[in-house]
Amino acid sequence: MANVPLGITTHAQKVCSLYKRGLRNLESFYDRRNVYRYQAVLLRERFDKNAKMTDMIKAAQLLKEGEEELFLKQHPIPKKFPMSVGGVAHQRVVTPPDWVLDYWHPLEKAQYPEYFKRREERKKEFIAMWEKEYGKSDPKDQHH
Repeated sequence: MANVPLGITTHAQKVCSLYKRGLRNLESFYDRRNVYRYQAVLLRERFDKNAKMTDMIKAAQLLKEGEEELFLKQHPIPKKFPMSVGGVAHQRVVTPPDWVLDYWHPLEKAQYPEYFKRREERKKEFIAMWEKEYGKSDPKDQHH
């Protein structure tokens, strides 16, 4: 759900996005910094050449051609940031759900007495709030 478009993108935003994706594509091809920077300067020159264009029909056509060129010249194995979608560390950190603490051994819970005392109070408050809002659960509805 993170990649849901939240509005209309302007022509300038589309051009900036194309430029950034072009730079990321160059990063995938050139691992030596000086070669990458040279290619990045050449790419920037191509974008700056048409920066002052006022004819929107021609600008839209250039954008379309740029998108096609990027598609045709994309790296077969693009670099990805580790924590980004598709990266090697994406969603590696597992956050256990809260109910796991209910199954701790009493000796484990004894190491954190204040925390578990407050946690039990919060659970009682939550149950009271739930029952006030939705009513008590019927024992015959529980399937065991």
